[in-house]
Amino acid sequence: MPFQFKILHSSKKSRARVGKIITPHGDIDTPGFVAVGTNGTIKGIDNATLDAMGVQLMFCNTYHLLLQPGTKVVKEAGGLHAFINRKKPIITDSGGFQVFSLAYGGVHDELKSRGKKKTDGMVLKITEDGVHFRSYRDGSKFLLTPESSILAQKELGADIIIPFDELPPYHIDKDELAKSLARTHRWEIRSLATHLENPQNQAIYAVIHGGVDEDLRKESCQTLTKYPFDGFAIGGSVGKNKRELEELIRFTTPLLPEDKPVHLLGIGDLPSLAATIPSGIDTFDSSYPTKAARHGLLLTKEGGIKIKQGFFKSHFAPIEADCSCFTCLQYSCAYLHHLLKANELTFYTLATIHNLHFMVKMMQETRKLIFEDQI
Repeated sequence: MPFQFKILHSSKKSRARVGKIITPHGDIDTPGFVAVGTNGTIKGIDNATLDAMGVQLMFCNTYHLLLQPGTKVVKEAGGLHAFINRKKPIITDSGGFQVFSLAYGGVHDELKSRGKKKTDGMVLKITEDGVHFRSYRDGSKFLLTPESSILAQKELGADIIIPFDELPPYHIDKDELAKSLARTHRWEIRSLATHLENPQNQAIYAVIHGGVDEDLRKESCQTLTKYPFDGFAIGGSVGKNKRELEELIRFTTPLLPEDKPVHLLGIGDLPSLAATIPSGIDTFDSSYPTKAARHGLLLTKEGGIKIKQGFFKSHFAPIEADCSCFTCLQYSCAYLHHLLKANELTFYTLATIHNLHFMVKMMQETRKLIFEDQI
């Protein structure tokens, strides 16, 4: 079926809503967590297992897939769904986040460096046309433009795609941020034009920018909502702490059309979900649960537990007594503790299965609470 978004219930307590995104590869219940599979896979588990776990939407990175194995290889395989053996929906980004992260580092690094560039020779030049950069794999030169980003995502064949945008650092003065925003809008409009030449049954989300400046966020919403995007993603620097994030999302979402889905890019830790779902965010992508698993942090309703702690050496109960995930049904904390201490790869698989299962169940409970007007 072609892309659609249906609102099933709007909370009487907040702007939270329960909805359903319909795509050619299946439905996505919202609010919903989106697992990040950078290279076309969640680290530690295969895609057939991911499908069976009920993870309805998977996020893959165009930048990484462009460099390896190459989007033309994926197209020859029949598209990303066929190549990675995923039956459920996929969203791809534009590659812009990774390219600009090469220039400025991650948010954490950038906050410490006060916005100093960290190019290390990887980003060669940023122009109106796009970004010239070197591959981190072999040093070969690439030019990523709004048009080439969209064409790459056409070859990947994801259900939802993202226009090319610029990611300025958190610490940037308003004049420079305004210039960046204007260029991002031009790039996004060029991206949309390329998409509309061959929609290919894909949906495209605009990305709202403007940093933590409310005037610029408002300008971004007013500019991009004039165009026929299928949904909206909130991107760029969204604050240095949870308070700034919550305030920014609370300000921004009322400026977007109520009948289109809203995605929050790169945010998916539990406090952030709790802070932003009441403002009407529908989907979130984050590697948080899978990274936490690989570092031995297992998610529970009572908070995260560090399975490497000595207490768990002789704790022969599952992670959570009422958890129905494969890991909890089959194995004890003591065994998981042993696997991690022994550096066994099996731990990463079992921990990742649990954490993703936890996210799926938590979002199911969240939707139930919204239906009951408790959120």
